Amino acid sequence: METVGVAPAPMSAPEKKKLLDLKDPLAAPAARASPASAGKWAMKKKLVGGDGGYVLEDVPHLTDYLPELPSFWWFFRFILGSGQVFGFELLRKDFMTYPNPLQDNPAYSVVKQYFVNTDDTVTQKIVVHKTSARGTHFRRAGPRQRVYFQSDEVNAAIVTCGGLCPGLNTVIRELVCGLYDMYGVTSVVGIEGGYKGFYSKNTIPLTPKSVNDIHKRGGTVLGTSRGGHDTAKIVDCLQDRNINQVYIIGGDGTQKGASVIYEEVRRRGLKCSVVGIPKTIDNDIAVIDKSFGFDTAVEEAQRAINAAHVEAESAENGIGVVKLMGRNSGFIAMYATLASRDVDCCLIPESPFYLEGKGGLLEFIERRLKDNGHMVIVVAEGAGQDLIAKSMNFVDTQDASGNKLLLDVGLWLSQKIKDHFKKKPNFPITLKYIDPTYMIRAVRSNASDNVYCTLLAHSALHGAMAGYTGFTVAPVNGRHAYIPFYVKNHRETEQVVITDRMWARVLCSTNQPCFLSHEDVENMKHDDDEHHRHNTQLLEGESSPVKNSSKCNGSVQPV
Repeated sequence: METVGVAPAPMSAPEKKKLLDLKDPLAAPAARASPASAGKWAMKKKLVGGDGGYVLEDVPHLTDYLPELPSFWWFFRFILGSGQVFGFELLRKDFMTYPNPLQDNPAYSVVKQYFVNTDDTVTQKIVVHKTSARGTHFRRAGPRQRVYFQSDEVNAAIVTCGGLCPGLNTVIRELVCGLYDMYGVTSVVGIEGGYKGFYSKNTIPLTPKSVNDIHKRGGTVLGTSRGGHDTAKIVDCLQDRNINQVYIIGGDGTQKGASVIYEEVRRRGLKCSVVGIPKTIDNDIAVIDKSFGFDTAVEEAQRAINAAHVEAESAENGIGVVKLMGRNSGFIAMYATLASRDVDCCLIPESPFYLEGKGGLLEFIERRLKDNGHMVIVVAEGAGQDLIAKSMNFVDTQDASGNKLLLDVGLWLSQKIKDHFKKKPNFPITLKYIDPTYMIRAVRSNASDNVYCTLLAHSALHGAMAGYTGFTVAPVNGRHAYIPFYVKNHRETEQVVITDRMWARVLCSTNQPCFLSHEDVENMKHDDDEHHRHNTQLLEGESSPVKNSSKCNGSVQPV
């Protein structure tokens, strides 16, 4: 990916800022590109440098490639003091932009500051050393004083893609109500059935009345699907239906598709803001603090864990096995384990384990049953896939979204445990296996996620109305920010760091071994150090804060 600075348009006054003027959200547009040449800009980073190693990874703006959108003219204003001229300041006059309707909204009349300060950015890293660079920042989300769309010219579309997740209907509802109530937009449609709905189905008119109660239901009223992404057909639909704002709700694959749509929109020179709202119940999206639906998933997982604990505690040598969602990342299993305190063993994709031999899982189960008389095991769906594949000679296959199809680790593990204790006739067990996967993702969002979804939706539409495009919106260190598509799409999936303190808290809670050899632990610490240096942009020569992690609880060398 090519990295460039964005130069402001030519003007009579001398340039004072590097790359981009941060003193106004409607910064001077880049050198104008014709539609024919717009494609070459698509994958370029829009970076702004500052003192002390400050870097702003700015989001694209419609003015970067549309020459007919508002330009600016500059003039000097003399500042008078005591009857004498003692200085002057450089002002910029907006031409053909529109005042934000929020300033006339009664609901906002009590707000001390209507609009986001134009200098505001959000830092990606908040824990720093005294010698650290200021690091990477993102543009802060929120309403701008000037907008690039008049209310009656906006035709907005909303689409949901990928798997279900608590909170989808809340995001849809708040996008529709926000556009209507805050910006006076009355043309909002829903795209049925995911990406393929753009070119294979009719749109659904969405109004505050039609979406009023949908947040009380699970799933998505628009329907969803995996795959079906045909960029040319999708953008043709946007053109044919005169859609100039599109809100795309989905996970990593969906956001990559949204990035391609943005690039094609830009190549064609369309005035259309493409906005992504990240969604994954696994909470494994890089950069952002948390994805919506995660809190609800952890809360619902407690029901399954509690049931497993009751079953196990009520039987002789009872074992409850609960499989939770987590294809590549074990965040749901980890947080559900910490929240429950009834779990004796937590297995996640990031932490390999083995069954047989000294220090293996089966030996630990046997020891825990002798000590407590029962136990509960929580396993993420992506854990132990290598072990299962070896035992079954399984060949990898993928779903429509390109995700690896997983084997049922819960059933496999349950059978392995039963087989092990069949060899011990004097050690009978009772095992119950619970799989709440689809029950969890189909429920309505809880109060915490409802509030979060509202903030996401409002931040998204504020950005679109201000003319920003090619971005996803999410909290970074507690502040909502606009993150360019390329930042997320070129980062690996977020995973649990098993050399981190949070995983150590799990091991302390369950008193389980980590099932890793000392060599495995050292290799993972080294990999984590390299990943940490890359992502946090530490100064050259600065030592990593992770030096000597404590050894895993009860770790032994497998034999």
